[in-house]
Amino acid sequence: MNHMAPRCSNQERFEKGGIQVLHKEVKEIMEVCSTMPQRGQCPPLLVVFDSRFSFTVQADANIKDMTFTAEFVGDVDYFENREKGDCDNLMTPLLITDPSQRLVICPNKCGNISGFMSGINDHTPDGKKKQNVKCVSYDIDGESHVLLVAYRDIACGEKLYCDYNG
Repeated sequence: MNHMAPRCSNQERFEKGGIQVLHKEVKEIMEVCSTMPQRGQCPPLLVVFDSRFSFTVQADANIKDMTFTAEFVGDVDYFENREKGDCDNLMTPLLITDPSQRLVICPNKCGNISGFMSGINDHTPDGKKKQNVKCVSYDIDGESHVLLVAYRDIACGEKLYCDYNG
């Protein structure tokens, strides 16, 4: 069994070009959101089975543009330990030049609703992207975190599509 990447590997200072710092007010909102399940609350998202694509996420209410929907969470490991694994939605939290130090977030064993957002089949028949959620890396207390944010207004019942590592 491979060992996980040490926590000190996920530091914003390793990002080529740097990453955005999460403002104090937004960090406070994110902390409130992360404790919602403990209070029996959740964002307006549903995990729904689709016979063509397996499990997907859809909006259970209208979601406004630039709304925080979830943090992409999971085990953080080196890419080389996971590239031949069974996880099909790896997320890269940092753009690191040294390939041996590249990290990925793998939600197979521990994750949340973000692991069900569709990153495949994300084009319409005419070639347009269906993407309505974007992944943004933020520096939170010196570590890189990937937040999923509504890229445009999302209607109730609409599937959420994100461009993993886009």
